[in-house]
Amino acid sequence: MTEPWKILQSEYIIKRPWATLRVDQVQLPNGVIKDEYYILEYPKWVNMVGFTEANQIIFARQYRHGAQKVLLELPAGVVEDGEEPEFAARREMMEETGYAFDEVTEVCQLYANPATSGNLTYTYVMKGGRKVAEQQLDDSEDIEVVILSIEEAKKLLLENGIGQALHTSALFYVLHHEGLF
Repeated sequence: MTEPWKILQSEYIIKRPWATLRVDQVQLPNGVIKDEYYILEYPKWVNMVGFTEANQIIFARQYRHGAQKVLLELPAGVVEDGEEPEFAARREMMEETGYAFDEVTEVCQLYANPATSGNLTYTYVMKGGRKVAEQQLDDSEDIEVVILSIEEAKKLLLENGIGQALHTSALFYVLHHEGLF
């Protein structure tokens, strides 16, 4: 049976708002000691699949510097300290798109890469979306709101048209949850 590793020592190498790296010394269940096991710490995240009142899906097109590409993604964001994930989903969707929703349901929780990071990403399906405000973007955000039909979204998935892995899996989960895939 697989067992957790024992942490013998931890040290932060860098601790910044968007980049936190620690190194752990760990002992594996078989007795082996790894002197340097690196962990990236991130806050919790939310991904949202928002359906408009017309039953279309809201996407966000934006530049992603890590990939150095403009990507079509789902609206998403960080769960602030002390904030519940559902509240963060509603807040982030409003800030990034200006849409408010009647119904919000958690569909799944996923780890981006549990080998080196422990943060969860919560996926929500949001229904009844209507545009009620203008975007309220951060200084580093330049987001184009894109509205697609369900069929267009499914085609994007099947043609590898969404480059963000957690957004792809979130969209698959939500479409399945809604009986659309």
